[in-house]
Amino acid sequence: MTRDSRMDRIGAALRGENPTVLRRLESGLAVTGDVQFLPGYSVLLVDEPNVQRLSDLPRAKRLAFLCDMDRLGEAVERACRQMDHDFRRVNLEILGNTDPFLHAHVWPRFEWEPADLVGKPVWLYPRERWRDERFGLGPQHDALRDAIGSELDRLRSTV
Repeated sequence: MTRDSRMDRIGAALRGENPTVLRRLESGLAVTGDVQFLPGYSVLLVDEPNVQRLSDLPRAKRLAFLCDMDRLGEAVERACRQMDHDFRRVNLEILGNTDPFLHAHVWPRFEWEPADLVGKPVWLYPRERWRDERFGLGPQHDALRDAIGSELDRLRSTV
């Protein structure tokens, strides 16, 4: 992903220039997270770059965003469970403290996580994990990305 597309993640995704996009959903875009120290980490981006909070959306779109967050969470859960027997659960978060646009984090959690972190928020992981190139999104994540995308497709067909 280029620096420019990171500066305008939503615009780049809408223009087809964001390679992290998994699928277009009703209210936004499902993307793979830039870091993968917890493989399968994904983000739901609202499709309106100027929307900063869930409450900025009209009620119908707000509910659609929450439904899309649920669907992405279930897709990550299904894909991670298939690919790693130590999968535990998915954490869903809408924080919005750093990026100025509405987005939801979908964090898979695993039994192999360090004991002092497994029961705590992912944000407590050491900063080195967030910057270490070994955990950056790359071709080694293609199979998991494909699995999440396929699960999103399956879940769309059951709605």
